[in-house]
Amino acid sequence: MVSLDQIIEKIGAAALSPRRRLIAIAGPPASGKSTLAETLAKRCKGAVVLPMDGFHLDNRLLEEQGLLPRKGAPETFDLAGFVHLLGRLQDEDEVVFPLFDRTRDIAIAGAGQIKATCHTVIIEGNYLLFDHLGWRDLASHWSLSINLSPAHQTLKDRLVKRWINHGLNQAEAEERADRNDMVNADLIRSQRLPADLEVAEI
Repeated sequence: MVSLDQIIEKIGAAALSPRRRLIAIAGPPASGKSTLAETLAKRCKGAVVLPMDGFHLDNRLLEEQGLLPRKGAPETFDLAGFVHLLGRLQDEDEVVFPLFDRTRDIAIAGAGQIKATCHTVIIEGNYLLFDHLGWRDLASHWSLSINLSPAHQTLKDRLVKRWINHGLNQAEAEERADRNDMVNADLIRSQRLPADLEVAEI
């Protein structure tokens, strides 16, 4: 079991390439990516968390394409925009980025900022180690990659609780989790590149 202190030590030893070290935290929905990212950012001086969720396509576009029920699947993200941002992180002193408002279910442009003094960016997202056309190229950007992989039932329980907290009843929450989130979780687990650090659960 990898400890938090060991992860922090690995981050500190990761190379700047060239301007910043980009730390990837990958894993299926509800695996604890956001929690780990925020915890690490507090322990790593000057680090900033950048969630991939800011690159969700807008619901209006997803509805036009018939993809709204599959929101969170790889094809529902702006991959090209995300890749462009990763390049900017190494080329520019200051970079702004979008954030996802889960309550309103929308991405908000220009809501986050990486300043010139920031040399460690902790990027968290479902598909950062996804072994599929286009996505697998992301791995070349990571100074260090971490994969979270809680047990299947742990994920299901967390997802159901998440949807209940968003106003669904028990049956609706379970259906939502099974129909979309767990499908994405299985996809991520079946097509995954190796990580530098494997973490079962936090």
